[in-house]
Amino acid sequence: MLKTRIGVFIVTLIALLFVGTAIAVDSTTAFMTTGRLTSQPIGHYQFCNEFPDECSIRSTATEPVLLDEAAWDTLQAVNNVVNNTILPATDHQIFGEEERWVYPLLWGDCEDYVLLKRRMLAEAGWPLSSLLITVVLQSNGEGHAVLTVRTDRGDLILDNLVSNIRIWNETDYFFVKRQSERDSGGWISIDDRRQIVAQHVGH
Repeated sequence: MLKTRIGVFIVTLIALLFVGTAIAVDSTTAFMTTGRLTSQPIGHYQFCNEFPDECSIRSTATEPVLLDEAAWDTLQAVNNVVNNTILPATDHQIFGEEERWVYPLLWGDCEDYVLLKRRMLAEAGWPLSSLLITVVLQSNGEGHAVLTVRTDRGDLILDNLVSNIRIWNETDYFFVKRQSERDSGGWISIDDRRQIVAQHVGH
């Protein structure tokens, strides 16, 4: 048991050092550049109609969360438990509908994973202004949703398709838009100019 705990601690420490090193190289790219208010995804619009209290939260304190060891452990724990507990399925398979955002119980698609991770982190004390639903495009041009977690080490991505947590600019997604950190019902565009995602522009 002691060896196991030591091993987990070492892995966690290495991960923290990796995040810090990646940001130290060029801290300006570790944080997304956002733009103006933009359109709300239809799924989130319907979700807000069903859960209006969750989409009317205004935040005045929007500083990123301090990513210490405890915070990193919490992120990893929530990401792992949701990814390993919820089984992937489309809205058509579950509800017979094209698009529906819900808190999953057993089955869910990408938005559902994001919603559950966001709620679990909020219940653990994380501010909603640092837990932002984000729309991206995959390399094949298909839409996808991930959770952006705003920290002092950079914008981290929790993804149901990838087990490890990454800084946003280390993914091969094209970032389209995310929730506003000031308004849980508002959305803002993301200015993603990385060369690695140039291929997405034509989709």
